[in-house]
Amino acid sequence: MGFEESAPLWKRYRDEFPVTRNLIYLNHAAVAPLPKRTAHAMQTWAQDGMEHGALHYSNWLDTYEAVRVATARLIGASRSEIALMKNTSEGISTVATGLDWRPGDRVVAFREEFPANYYPWKRLEAQRCIVDWLSVHDPLEKIDSACTGAKLLAVSFVQYLSGFRANLNAIGEICRRRRCFFFVDAIQGMGAFPLDVEAAHVDALAADGHKWMLGPEGCGVLYVRKDKQDMIFPREFGWTNVAGYNDYASRDMALRQDAGRYECGTLNTIGCYGLRASLDLLLEVGVDRIGQTVRALADQLADGARRKAYELLGDRTPETGAGIIAIQKPALDSRKVVHDLRQQGILAAPRQGWIRMSPHFYVSPEEIDRVVAALP
Repeated sequence: MGFEESAPLWKRYRDEFPVTRNLIYLNHAAVAPLPKRTAHAMQTWAQDGMEHGALHYSNWLDTYEAVRVATARLIGASRSEIALMKNTSEGISTVATGLDWRPGDRVVAFREEFPANYYPWKRLEAQRCIVDWLSVHDPLEKIDSACTGAKLLAVSFVQYLSGFRANLNAIGEICRRRRCFFFVDAIQGMGAFPLDVEAAHVDALAADGHKWMLGPEGCGVLYVRKDKQDMIFPREFGWTNVAGYNDYASRDMALRQDAGRYECGTLNTIGCYGLRASLDLLLEVGVDRIGQTVRALADQLADGARRKAYELLGDRTPETGAGIIAIQKPALDSRKVVHDLRQQGILAAPRQGWIRMSPHFYVSPEEIDRVVAALP
């Protein structure tokens, strides 16, 4: 059944998400359920592999390229700046280990980060670098001061626990002016909120596809600005890092002249089939509209939880709110609340004593009301 263009997104795309028949799914900050077209794409590849092996290998290559192109469209980049990764951690590690670090180099990092965007900089601090550990809530003036003479700043687009959405354009302007390499862990915002790497002066960015991009696990992307690629050497080195990788007899180790230099060997083909379908869906819906819807749903959750005397982690504003909220109430065990919600078909996550909820655009406002009503 077709819907008018003015119909809410959840109603127009509800059929793409069979998970809605079973759950009110509020756990996209962990692992997203697959859209129907994504599961179908992966099933089709598996069926073809069972019946024909690699006979249609050229279609696999087309799919890899389609993921690069769609990712570039999503973030305002060029396809030559996109590499296919296993996950966000691999992308971050590629940047962290690939840059030429010297004793005394300074990094600006943030205490609230998920371990994937914390450990690599902590390791550099232990080995040779100086790390200025800031808070994501510090004023831009403090970030500006810290970036003076720094080699790199690393921050998440959206914080994994509080849902705080960074002002990437403002931070990027600081990094550009201070000549500081700007790295973004985008996994908790990419696909849900607009992100323009040119407007934000982002030098490199990594994200896995299994959260807000609605793809499968184990298939992610890495963006590296074209004029920064010679600064980052691929420490994980295999046969497909080199320009002549199709010539198996060649021993020329010259790197590929695009971000493909960071792809070390055989790719996650079935994952790429799924991620391509999910990215096409996001581009079809429009990330601007998705962002407005996601933020409104999370605001509705936050407001409802406050009315029931829950504490909200952090302050939500139109500028900093994203798709994640974390709530707790004194004398309530957050893990038990999450367990009891699960028994009612509501999927959230316990995180560090908080109840974390993260709705995507296909969840309806009526379902959010049901969740609030179910909170003890």
